[in-house]
Amino acid sequence: MATHMLDEFPFILDCEGLKMAAGVIKKFFIASMFMWIAPLAILYGFNHNLLPGSTNLSPHAMTLLSGFVAVISVNIVIAFYIYMAMKEPSDKHEPDPKFLADAKASVSQPTGEATPSSLSLKKQE
Repeated sequence: MATHMLDEFPFILDCEGLKMAAGVIKKFFIASMFMWIAPLAILYGFNHNLLPGSTNLSPHAMTLLSGFVAVISVNIVIAFYIYMAMKEPSDKHEPDPKFLADAKASVSQPTGEATPSSLSLKKQE
């Protein structure tokens, strides 16, 4: 029974795939943390007058400016994460040949069933 399970899930034994998945999860976790930390730090800095020039602003202007800067910081983190994902080599991401063969076979297999909308059109004619 154990060998049958290993035949169905060969990716369990693929250590390189596990290392790659761990790296992806690590990058995602770091980017997610920066998406929380950066805007909160910016808002904290504006509200506690830690950033230079923020003391001269009215409360309304300070709220608007800190919100805009926080949103921009999140977009910068997202752009950096996308850049890091695109920088990864594409040859590491080879799909499983058995999975591809099964997917192509399931797509090319005819279902043989008519959809309800096509049946109602035939009845109306």
